[in-house]
Amino acid sequence: MTTSSCPGIDGRRPWPRCRSCPVLEAVVQGWLVSTSLILAIGAQNAFVLRQGLRQEHVAAVVAVCALSDAVLIAAGVAGFGAASKALPWLGAALRWGGVAFLLVYGALRFRAAQRGGEALAPAEGQGARLGQVLTTCLILTWANPHVYLDTLALIGSISAQYAPRELAFGIGAATGSLTFFGALGFGARALAPLFARPQAWVVLEIVVGGTMWMIAAGLAFGG
Repeated sequence: MTTSSCPGIDGRRPWPRCRSCPVLEAVVQGWLVSTSLILAIGAQNAFVLRQGLRQEHVAAVVAVCALSDAVLIAAGVAGFGAASKALPWLGAALRWGGVAFLLVYGALRFRAAQRGGEALAPAEGQGARLGQVLTTCLILTWANPHVYLDTLALIGSISAQYAPRELAFGIGAATGSLTFFGALGFGARALAPLFARPQAWVVLEIVVGGTMWMIAAGLAFGG
């Protein structure tokens, strides 16, 4: 049997594994989970998209969203590990709670697709000041209850399955957030003609709903 190794997350300790790198696997899975969760249409994503369509304070908005997610993801990964050691039943409780949440959330996305979607148009009028834009962005981010379910509970519980590589999973999840918000904000102008049509949102809702259910199945049957 051929074995290979690749550098650990600190660049020093190797992670041996047959023909694969478990650290890279954890990073990729973290990226996929994070991107899938934040892909769902919501107030925060719509705000980032609108700012991108208007080309207004895009870098600042992307930075606030990505940094906020990174802080919450770090808290979820670190906090879940400590809490699960003190409360052995917590892992199973959050796991099945996450399954239920993802099933319901996926169903809501399919329901939104069935309603036909909504066209998103950039706001009109004079540009807002940076302070106003960032205040709105912070409120939409930190006052959203779903962000705590996604980062503290769901990502935290999934990261425990990659022990002792929770850090790699968390880095992948934070990178996924940065990738998504960066692409959404800076790529919005190119997407404007596409998302002016409700049909585009229908397709996106279906993709998001299917992804949510796939993650739920992985949690339920992955052990």
